[in-house]
Amino acid sequence: MSIYNSSELVSVIMPSYNSAETIEASINSVLKQSYSNWELIITDDLSIDNTVNIVREIAKVDHRIKLYTSLENGGAGKARNNCISKANGRFIAFLDADDLWLPKKLEKQITFMLEKNYYFTYTAYQKFSSKGIAGVISPVQEINYNKLLFSNEIGCLTVIYDTSEIGKKYMPLIRKRQDMGLWLEILKSVNKAYCLDEVLAMYRTDSGMTQNKLKVLSYQWEFYRKIVGLSFFRSSITFFVYACKGYMKSRK
Repeated sequence: MSIYNSSELVSVIMPSYNSAETIEASINSVLKQSYSNWELIITDDLSIDNTVNIVREIAKVDHRIKLYTSLENGGAGKARNNCISKANGRFIAFLDADDLWLPKKLEKQITFMLEKNYYFTYTAYQKFSSKGIAGVISPVQEINYNKLLFSNEIGCLTVIYDTSEIGKKYMPLIRKRQDMGLWLEILKSVNKAYCLDEVLAMYRTDSGMTQNKLKVLSYQWEFYRKIVGLSFFRSSITFFVYACKGYMKSRK
């Protein structure tokens, strides 16, 4: 089949919060997609800068862009869930308001999914900052529930899942690790997620999201115990492997 004639709608999920400096570039990277059958659903999480006005101006000239605003600041997971609830597409894709897609991201990934009959996929991605291009993240070729517990190999900005097989799945309402929580939930429905090992997205590293490593590790422990529901013993083993893998990644 010709991908350009595909009738399959892709719903692009974008949370925003004080993203005035970056969101226009993120939206433009969707507008430039070679695959044109998409809707971009943005939920603003009560920004106090000019984010909403920027989105409204762009949406005036492209009906595929839909803006919703939260009544209270609930975090990125809650904003993404609102977008998912409004989505009409067979496919759900994720892009944050400070990251970018390369022009053929949707075309290549949707083709990959349809040809291989895959329902949950991700890709490689490039890190960048105001200082320039950084390293490439090339994830494992496939991953299941148990392997994902030890390391979140899946970049949120690269994920697409197929609601025709999986149904709509939502993120847990937590402030951090919402994406990992969702991937684990999806992997209860499908055996594996599969990687299209090509750089199709750009991950911004200097947008204020960098966190203290000790706080991240502390939250990861709570994630295993309270969100995933692992026993103390299994949490201890999983956490140890997670910390070791994180250390090795930081050394690259």
